[in-house]
Amino acid sequence: MEHYFIEFCYLAASVLFVLGMKGLSHPDTARRGMKMAEVGMLLAIVGTLLQKQIVSYEWILLGVIIGSLIGGAIAHFVPMTALPQQTALSHAFGAFAASLVGIAEFHRHGAELTGLKMVAINFEVLLGSLTTTGSLIAAAKLQGIMPGTPMTFKGQNVFNFLLLFVAVGAFIYVLAVPGATLAFYVMLTIAFVFGLMLVLPIAAADMPVVMSLLNSYAGLAAAATGFAISNNVLIIAGTLNGFSGFMLSMLMCKAMNRSITNVLFGAFGSVSEAGVVERTGEMRELNFEDVATQLAYARQVVFVPGYGMATAQAQHVLSELAEALENRGVTVKFAVHPVAGRMPGHMNVLLAEANVPYSQLYELEQINPDFPNTDVSVVIGANDVVNPDARDNPSSPIAGMPILEVDRSKAVVVLKRGKGKGFSGLENPLFFKENTGMLYGDAKSTISKLVQAVQQS
Repeated sequence: MEHYFIEFCYLAASVLFVLGMKGLSHPDTARRGMKMAEVGMLLAIVGTLLQKQIVSYEWILLGVIIGSLIGGAIAHFVPMTALPQQTALSHAFGAFAASLVGIAEFHRHGAELTGLKMVAINFEVLLGSLTTTGSLIAAAKLQGIMPGTPMTFKGQNVFNFLLLFVAVGAFIYVLAVPGATLAFYVMLTIAFVFGLMLVLPIAAADMPVVMSLLNSYAGLAAAATGFAISNNVLIIAGTLNGFSGFMLSMLMCKAMNRSITNVLFGAFGSVSEAGVVERTGEMRELNFEDVATQLAYARQVVFVPGYGMATAQAQHVLSELAEALENRGVTVKFAVHPVAGRMPGHMNVLLAEANVPYSQLYELEQINPDFPNTDVSVVIGANDVVNPDARDNPSSPIAGMPILEVDRSKAVVVLKRGKGKGFSGLENPLFFKENTGMLYGDAKSTISKLVQAVQQS
């Protein structure tokens, strides 16, 4: 009877995971999808805790308490603007857990492991270990602990491929000789090092793709864990996570007109990028009063949020500004680029937190034809996603990347901290155009002043 109840928990959890993922495909059902996934995870845990193989619950109970405290603290204290780095840490923890399970299984059974089980253990250790260190580097870059620019050295790609070759060689050797402990731990060590070397040369500007790819690796490691310990719900959940993350990575690359190999090995954003043209001329600086008047008497205003909005935590005051303009009869829209921010859907999450109606959010294909009819486009901390060089300069490193064509608006206001370049290190000719004006300063403070000025207009 107990066996059937465990299988029922796993089956129900698997169905809820699938329904939860389907719910996440649209904002109207995303909250319900998350609730389904949460219930599914609870059922999966309950089913696992009822397994007969468990001989003692003391350490498990301790882990549940510690994990719950850490999870609760993260949910309470980590701001939504820090969600990318928190997600990267979650990938690291999940992947490390999978890797530890594989190490424990190899330590316990060693030479007894054969066939599919040994393949699964090797995969989970290899993918789990490289995802652990890669995710930690990604989190450090997103948090600013490490430079967001590519960290490269001569012959780096050759060195990385050599590491991968040795790791795969050790992988195959362990399959042929299951008791080869030294080869197993060589593979484990190289996997940790390879994770570091894989993410170090990737710039913060490419983090949306890296985040979804690491998510894919973590999912596949979990699926391999399921095969290793004969756990069906892990196989299903890990496979869903792995393949959805990989598909999302491909979609992100398409949104940047880049290949996945270019993202991983191209060191995009390094100072030696070919095709970069230095701009001459001055950026035209605006004052609050002029911008407030321009916005208050506009017919249509489009806001373009970027990572700068996230770092300034300006989403709430931006929502207030949008409401103030709507109260004056101005049509307000938000243009969201697929790779804006540092993780997939980053801007959507922040705007949803600030209660911006989903009906006001427009994707690239929807909003681009509307820019010529827009009186003012306000760019908040975005750079590459509005860079017209992607459209006009064939030699640009971002040539062909679909952009939000704000430069076709009647007027453009760019909110930036200063005159520096964005994460990609590329100059943006938008900032030098005649219809563009710059409003310097912290975005949150700047928008707060604009709210007051618009209300008093």
